[in-house]
Parts: sequence; structure tokens; C-alpha cells
Amino acid sequence: MSDHFSFFQNMECEYFPCHKTEDPSQFNCLFCYCPLYCLGSQCGGDFQYTEKGIKDCSSCSFPHIKNNYSSVISRFPEIQKIAEEKK
Repeated sequence: MSDHFSFFQNMECEYFPCHKTEDPSQFNCLFCYCPLYCLGSQCGGDFQYTEKGIKDCSSCSFPHIKNNYSSVISRFPEIQKIAEEKK
């Protein structure tokens, strides 16, 4: 079974790689905008909050690690709960 859908690179992007990495060939651009951001302090990544209370993920490479695809996808039920419309 192929899992090519779980990895994408855009080496022509002017920001590639957007985070420090020791192996750019393994840098996954699939989650360019991290879907875990909305989980706040529960996202599991390496982040900080700025003095103004804004989440700064510039030190986090978790969603860009090729082998973390299934870990990111497994968090979608939590993201769905946040996105559900409250009636």
C-alpha cells in the first residue's frame, strides 16, 4: 500500500523550509498551516506564547516531520469538536 498522499514538498516555495531542519529532504509541506494550532496549549508541539499572548510556533517542526502524518490526522476529532457549531 502506498502512502504518497501523506507527504508533499514545495522546494520552490520562497519559505522552504520554513523551520530549521537537519534533513530538508524529509521536510513535509503538507501541513503548511498547522491544523493543530487551534488546539492551543494542547497541540503537543514545541511552541511559546508571546508577551501579547499570541501562540508562536516558529520553533515547532512537528507537523513537518514526514512520519508524523498519522499523529496529526489522529487529532482531527478534537479539531472537529472545536469547529462544531454550537446551537
